[in-house]
Amino acid sequence: MTFLELVNDVLERLREDVVLAVDSTAYSKLIGKFVNDTKREVERAFGWDTIRITPTVTTTANVANYVVTGSGRSQHHVTINDTTNHYQLINMPRQWIFDQTELTDSSQLGSPAYYCWDGSDGTDSKIRLFPIPDGAFVLECNMYVAAAPLALDTDVLTLDPDLVVAGAYARAAVERGEEGGLSSSEAYHVFRSHLSDAVALEATRYSENDCWEAT
Repeated sequence: MTFLELVNDVLERLREDVVLAVDSTAYSKLIGKFVNDTKREVERAFGWDTIRITPTVTTTANVANYVVTGSGRSQHHVTINDTTNHYQLINMPRQWIFDQTELTDSSQLGSPAYYCWDGSDGTDSKIRLFPIPDGAFVLECNMYVAAAPLALDTDVLTLDPDLVVAGAYARAAVERGEEGGLSSSEAYHVFRSHLSDAVALEATRYSENDCWEAT
């Protein structure tokens, strides 16, 4: 569904007139805010396949720090694979990485085996590698990253629209105090129930979610 369709779906449930654009009225703008708030909440709730991305970083000799373009600043479920050496890098604390790079020069260069998150460029996150690469290595960064907020009327939501509509409706009910036969708390309970069902259904798509080990 498009951003405008999502907003109008919520407006109809609130028994309000539909609009020709999200910014047509002050109230439709508010519903647009609720749609994006719910979208963000849903994206953070689980590793949805629709928000999985694999940005690539190619290292340069003697450079330890890299921007992971497209990673944003709130990525999750991250794995980084060195496809050149067929090795998965290990995530370590930032201080540990810095401690290692303060050792002798001879121990610093080589194929990267460890990484830590090291700030951002204001848009995307950066990683620091150890050992510092001594050449070109291709790193595939598998992660889940929230999509940009919906802005244009024609922007398309990649998540389940029913979840986002239910959550935006619940937020609108809270703002109003109540809505029809549903209290705001009941509306939010319906949303959380839908979200729980969607997470359970999504989890069945991946065999790794069916295997558990005692630790």
